[in-house]
Amino acid sequence: MAVAYIGLGSNLDGPEQRVAQALAALDRLPLTQLVMASPCYASTPVGPQDQPDFVNAVACVSTRLSPLALLDQLQALEQAHRRRRLRHWGPRTLDLDLLIFDDLTLDLPRLKVPHPCMHERAFVLVPLADIAPDLAIDGMSLHRLLAQVADGGLRRLSP
Repeated sequence: MAVAYIGLGSNLDGPEQRVAQALAALDRLPLTQLVMASPCYASTPVGPQDQPDFVNAVACVSTRLSPLALLDQLQALEQAHRRRRLRHWGPRTLDLDLLIFDDLTLDLPRLKVPHPCMHERAFVLVPLADIAPDLAIDGMSLHRLLAQVADGGLRRLSP
């Protein structure tokens, strides 16, 4: 079994409920089990500011799927939530990012792992630290990465 971390985000059509539904759906993916999920956080959007704040969380799953098979499942789940890719960094009903997959480093046309921007985003690092405080990314501890990133107005929503 591989351990993967998935970033979840939504800012349309009941984002807190969408994130909760997506967390439950992760546990129903083939050959995959939800191990743990962070609390939800609200954050200001990256990119265009003319959209609602996001609700974000991070989940840890164990899976027998390959990284690309897991990505396919995550994208199917996004589509089930009517995700539309109309504008880069625009609003979305559900965004699922494969952040980390075991200790693999991948640079494929469809997938880069670890996620290339996660070290810049408090809305990923803070919830990730909630569930995996001792995790290191590219040899850097989460605590060190968190010290280098602005919080971006991050607000904890759930306990």
